[in-house]
Amino acid sequence: QVQLVESGGGVVQAGGSLRLSCAASGRTFSTLSLGWFRQAPGKEREFVAAISWSSGNTYYADSVKGRFTISRDNAKNTLYLQMSTLKPEDTAVYYCAAEKSRWDLNIRQPNDYDYWGQGTQVTVSS
Repeated sequence: QVQLVESGGGVVQAGGSLRLSCAASGRTFSTLSLGWFRQAPGKEREFVAAISWSSGNTYYADSVKGRFTISRDNAKNTLYLQMSTLKPEDTAVYYCAAEKSRWDLNIRQPNDYDYWGQGTQVTVSS
């Protein structure tokens, strides 16, 4: 089993930056594929970014490419999302997710993840 706890959310002005963290426990961190997803009121949960275990490759939604950076620190069992040049449309609850890496994992698909944090609110004011 994996437990995930997000932190770092808050209120920031448009154009500002924010760094989210996700602390993991309960399973060997280095073997997990990890992702960030977000959900705005009345909308579906959407993919933001992910990082694989097998290759360390990173993946980003088109809407955040060039602005967000995902990284992981295996020694600290922590996942990060550095968000820059934030826009009001980035406002959402952000969730981290984890899954035991497997051959058929679709790293962009939320339904393929078994473990989720409770979310952290990010609000970007105009």
